[in-house]
Amino acid sequence: MKVVFSHGKESGPWGTKIKRLSEIAKRKGFEVDSLDYRAYSNPDDRVNQLLNYLKGEEKDFILVGSSMGGYVSLVASEKINSKAIFLMAPALYLEGYAKQEYSLNGKHIHIVHGKSDEIIPYEHSVRYAKESKCTLHLIEGDHRLNSSLEKVESIFENFLEKVLE
Repeated sequence: MKVVFSHGKESGPWGTKIKRLSEIAKRKGFEVDSLDYRAYSNPDDRVNQLLNYLKGEEKDFILVGSSMGGYVSLVASEKINSKAIFLMAPALYLEGYAKQEYSLNGKHIHIVHGKSDEIIPYEHSVRYAKESKCTLHLIEGDHRLNSSLEKVESIFENFLEKVLE
């Protein structure tokens, strides 16, 4: 099985969070990849890049997205069959983004969002979690979640274990 990471608007494919979470995934026996979206500022162009990357993928995969990458992962999941989705401070319900309503496809979805997020209000994740009945982890931390990285790692590790069951 493969874990495919999608980074946020201001970061790159191998930022601190992705590096640390990818190490956990590798220890659990997953293949890991992280796409480089920096050529595209439009989130829907990034969705298309992810869909093109996954075209013809024969292995089961998990989508992991942070911020804009959360939007990218969730929107892409409406068109492809991912095994599960892990979102960190996803950029949902934001002005200027093409999609404002998201499929409630009942997939195995976990969201982690910091209560002190200054970029994307955590209430956006609460709204999606209520609508989709997915698992939401509201934790201490800002948008980058760097001060709570150990907590994010623990949640991610438990998430991967559930996927493997």
